[in-house]
Amino acid sequence: MKYAAAWADIACQVLDTTYPYATQHASAGPDDVDVTPDRLHPSFHGSYDWHSSVHMQWSLVRLLALAPDEVGPRPAELLDQRFAPDAVAAEAAYLREHPSYERPYGWAWAAMLTAATRTTPWAAALTPLGDVIADLVLAWLPKQAYPVRHGVHLNSAFALALLHEAYGELGRPDVVEAIRARSLEWYGNDTAYDTRFEPSGTDFLSPALSEAELMRRVLPEAEFGSWLSAFLPGLGKDAHQHLLDVPVTDESGDGQLAHLSGLALSRAWQLRTIAPALPDVAEVLRAGADRQVDAVLPTVTDGDFMSTHWLVSFALLADQA
Repeated sequence: MKYAAAWADIACQVLDTTYPYATQHASAGPDDVDVTPDRLHPSFHGSYDWHSSVHMQWSLVRLLALAPDEVGPRPAELLDQRFAPDAVAAEAAYLREHPSYERPYGWAWAAMLTAATRTTPWAAALTPLGDVIADLVLAWLPKQAYPVRHGVHLNSAFALALLHEAYGELGRPDVVEAIRARSLEWYGNDTAYDTRFEPSGTDFLSPALSEAELMRRVLPEAEFGSWLSAFLPGLGKDAHQHLLDVPVTDESGDGQLAHLSGLALSRAWQLRTIAPALPDVAEVLRAGADRQVDAVLPTVTDGDFMSTHWLVSFALLADQA
């Protein structure tokens, strides 16, 4: 794998970077104000914030599976420390005590992490985390009346796609079916989606492509192509061209503006996964994906910390699509 060593190295670097750290902890009182990263989150600290720490650890697990001879010993050593059973148990307990924390983006990545470790020596430690998130998802979905359709962390479609994949791999048909049913209810009748207003200035997700990627998973293959053609008519031909173009990015160290580099990678991933459903324009979609990856790839390892602390995960999604 071409970038395995460099991606593993930067992932370890940022996970070992304690500060800056952004916590979303909501203090319940004057005795609940200690937000020291490794005390509050003994497994998922470093890498700027909780969800980035989670999915950069997912990145290391995936790189160990994809290219074990290229990444060296450090990823496994780091993960041995972070996946100590007591540490992961503390993370699971925190989520149970704070049932809206990191919902749904952080949940989705933590479920993906659990799924990625299911055949590793870390499986026993991570299983309780996956079980807590499954319970949270099953409690949340019936109460969430409407999907969130913007292009940042609360986007419903992106999270549901990852959760659907993770719990499929983890053998939880109850969670998979709950996600499928809600996805069809929220998105099944969507047509002629207007992408003129994408992207917003700090998006790292395309609302349109995130929805399409989710529906690819929950619709039968024979139905998805028709749904996609009705949802994004003219994609790859005479419409929605900007979804295939490189976003205008800024590498000044501004974390919000750095989101646009992630947008290029998430678009590339999603364009590659939906391309087979539109065979007459599949090469056009793949070419658009390639342009976006090529444009931001140097930022994944050589950019400012506000980019490097998270982009490996999205580069992996794009690379493996």
